[in-house]
Amino acid sequence: VNPLNAKMPLIIDADALSFLAHARIKNPDWVLTPHPGEAARLLHISASEIEQDRFNAVMAIQARYEGIVVLKGSGTLIASDDIAVANTGNPGMASGGMGDVLSGVIAGLVAQGLSPKDAAQQGVYLHGLAGDKAAQHYGERGLLASDILPYLGQLVA
Repeated sequence: VNPLNAKMPLIIDADALSFLAHARIKNPDWVLTPHPGEAARLLHISASEIEQDRFNAVMAIQARYEGIVVLKGSGTLIASDDIAVANTGNPGMASGGMGDVLSGVIAGLVAQGLSPKDAAQQGVYLHGLAGDKAAQHYGERGLLASDILPYLGQLVA
């Protein structure tokens, strides 16, 4: 049984995205959360091509795999039937584990009953805002995923 065929909302990140690039499965109920390198694997192009036209790239991924696509990076994009652009977050968040925290936030919001689209949009916003608050306190350089957790807790309390 392929877990990517589950008939429930799924948050797909990291190695599951690499698997998906070869499986070519569609699911209207999942949220894909690639960074530019993972997005490149999904579209079988280079990461530099992704960065040259992030809007077309995120829509191409969404058209190919369906669901909601969160293309992480500067000005994170959330694609469904339209594209939302994140106005929170900072370069210090480009560190290991930040994507895991984002996926967890989105999954938690889906588990609380939000639609995948609403969970992705609100999750990206909250994650980025927590990152901005952490950067104000610690600075962007050396920012860790664990640094944003207290701020996430404050934002959702």
